[in-house]
Amino acid sequence: MITSSYLKSTLSEEVPPQECNIFLKALWYDAKGNWDAAHEIAQSKEGTLPYDRLHAYLHRKEGDNWNANYWYSRAKAKMPSYSLEKEWEVLVVELQ
Repeated sequence: MITSSYLKSTLSEEVPPQECNIFLKALWYDAKGNWDAAHEIAQSKEGTLPYDRLHAYLHRKEGDNWNANYWYSRAKAKMPSYSLEKEWEVLVVELQ
């Protein structure tokens, strides 16, 4: 299992760790400040629950709460009341 601590420890690298699945790669890109690369992954399979959940988080992070709520709804979830940092950590575990 890849932990959020491990993923954060690899942020100085040029590419995400090989053992990361597509969702962890998106979260890695997001943590590196490359929102566009993460969003591209989220958009690649819209209508699929894990992708929609990732998409919701990314729009929340972007500050577009209306759009984020749309994607949370598509993912059958609600916008969390906790921080974006906590949501990122939760997603690292949930999207493995």
